[in-house]
Amino acid sequence: MGGSTTKIVGFDISGEENLLIEPIFVRATDPITSIYGAFGKFTDINDLELSDIARVMITGAGSSYVTKSIYSLKCELIKEFRSIGLGGLYLSEFDRALVVSMGTGTALVYAEDGKEPEYLGGTGVGGGTLVGLSKQMLGMNNVEHIADIARDGDIRKIDLKICDITNQDIIPGYSDVMTASNFGKISDIATKNDIALGLINMVFETIGMVSVFAARNFDIKNIVLTGNLTSVPQSAEVFANLNKMFGMNFIIPKYSQFGPVIGAALAGCDMERSKD
Repeated sequence: MGGSTTKIVGFDISGEENLLIEPIFVRATDPITSIYGAFGKFTDINDLELSDIARVMITGAGSSYVTKSIYSLKCELIKEFRSIGLGGLYLSEFDRALVVSMGTGTALVYAEDGKEPEYLGGTGVGGGTLVGLSKQMLGMNNVEHIADIARDGDIRKIDLKICDITNQDIIPGYSDVMTASNFGKISDIATKNDIALGLINMVFETIGMVSVFAARNFDIKNIVLTGNLTSVPQSAEVFANLNKMFGMNFIIPKYSQFGPVIGAALAGCDMERSKD
C-alpha cells in the first residue's frame, strides 16, 4: 500500500509450490479506498471467494492506515524492507543479490536465501525527485508524460561528459557516456525534451552509482531493480551502460513493479505452510 495506490498479488498454495496469480495495480484518492478497490477487483478477476483466502499480508507506507480486518479477514503487517528482499530474490531467481526499490525515494536491501534481508539505507533521490523537479522545470508532474517527451531529448545538451573535459579514458571506451556532471553542460537552447531526459538520467545514474557502491561492499554483482520507476523506458539504457562500465549485473525482472508486494505474499505463504 502506498499513499493512494495499492498493488495486490496472490499465491495459490494448494500444490507443493507457490503458484503466482497475476498482480494488479489500483489507484484511488486515499489508501483505504485503494485497498478495498484492489481487493474487490482482484477477487472478482480471479473468481475467488473470501473463504478461499488463507492470509492477507500488507506492506508499504500506506499499511499504517489499516487498523482493522478487511472483509472480516485479519491483516498481518510485513516490514517493507523484508518484503523488498524476498520479492527481489523471487523475481530474479538469484540466491544472493542487492535489491533496489525505486519508489518516491530509493531503498537498498541485501538479500540472501535463508537469511533475513538487511536494510542498507538508500537515497532520497527517486520518483519524487523526478516529479518535483519536472513540475518546477517543465510544468509537468506525470511520470509517463515526462518519459514520453524525453524520448526525443538530447543528453548532450544537458550533461557534461568525461570526453568534454579530458582526452583520457577513465574507463576505456566510455568517455562519451560517463557523466562528469549532471546538468553541467545545459544549453541555452535545450528543449523541454532535453531537460526531461536530463532529469531522468540524473535520477537513474544517482540510484545506479549508490547501488554499485553498496554491491561492492558485499562483493556481489547482481543488482535487482524493483519499484514503479522500473517502468520508465529510459531506465534500461542507463543501467545497461552502468553494467558495462562497472562490471555489474543490473536486471529489471518481469513484475519488477510488484517486487515488495510479492515478497509480502511469500512471507504469508511460508507462515501458512509452516502450520502443517
